[in-house]
Amino acid sequence: MSVKERKERDRAERERLIVATARELAEQQGWDAVTTRRLAERIEYSQPVLYSHFRGKRAIIGAVALEGAAELAAAVRAAASRATGPRERVAALARAYLDFAEHNPAVYDALFQLDGGLAYAQEDTPEPLKDAFAALLESLAEVAGDGVHPGLFTEVFWAALHGLATLTRAGRLLPEDAESRVELLVDRLALV
Repeated sequence: MSVKERKERDRAERERLIVATARELAEQQGWDAVTTRRLAERIEYSQPVLYSHFRGKRAIIGAVALEGAAELAAAVRAAASRATGPRERVAALARAYLDFAEHNPAVYDALFQLDGGLAYAQEDTPEPLKDAFAALLESLAEVAGDGVHPGLFTEVFWAALHGLATLTRAGRLLPEDAESRVELLVDRLALV
């Protein structure tokens, strides 16, 4: 391995460490606790080293969001692949999405609530974000209905899931009705 390759590998490893540490700190204490000073202390590198990888907290949030998007896409695809038939796929997708939001609140916030400097629904949207949407579209397109644009249907279904995730997390919805909400969403919105 050349010196250049080793330096690139070391740099990539430091970047992964910064993102993992930021994510861990955010999940434990919230995003307000994630500062470059705290990150530098936790990973035992100086703040200038952090800034050589990320311009600041916003960029770190963006990196966590991209990592989370890839994980969300994988979770949704895995759940949908185990289902048989359109209704089961849509229900599995909805449960996987809501489970992801519940078990990864800081990542979910990085994806959908905080400014990570990422473009959404644009030409320059990063691939992991496009792929997360594609993971939803893959199962939802088949149930969009005649004359309904599959992408538009996916946006509306996603918005409903996001609303459920956000309201549940805020304690605005009764937890014991979670499964009934999924069933209602699938039966009435997806019409399967």
